[in-house]
Amino acid sequence: MNVEKKTAHHVNDLIEIARDGNEFYSDASKKVKDAELSSLFARIATTKAEIVTRLSTVVAATGEKPAEHGTFVGSMQEFYGKVRAAVGDTEYGYVAELEESEDRLLKAFKEAANDSDIAVGAKEEILALLPKVQETHAVMRDRKHAMK
Repeated sequence: MNVEKKTAHHVNDLIEIARDGNEFYSDASKKVKDAELSSLFARIATTKAEIVTRLSTVVAATGEKPAEHGTFVGSMQEFYGKVRAAVGDTEYGYVAELEESEDRLLKAFKEAANDSDIAVGAKEEILALLPKVQETHAVMRDRKHAMK
């Protein structure tokens, strides 16, 4: 597999995970009753959409097609978050599952940033987006710990 195909494959993995987050945050923002939390979720959903857009441009530059869907794991995580929120504390249920989603995205970004099979331009974009990923991860981690 050449560098462009490897790059597209790895970056599409990031797109799928970020898309999972975008959909989950968008849905959660409509379900929670706390206005501040709803606003936070909507803001992070917008950040995830920006990540998807920027990474899709990277994949398109390789001549490959950007991922258009999320992942099975992300769908299951969102489903579990909805169930957890329905049977318990809605806000904490969403925060806990969204924080796990952030763990997954941060891990994938760090792995991609250290992957020698990714083209230089793609790696630069990944590194440019990494602070946003770290920031949302920290926000959700701190929010989860504060709610315990």
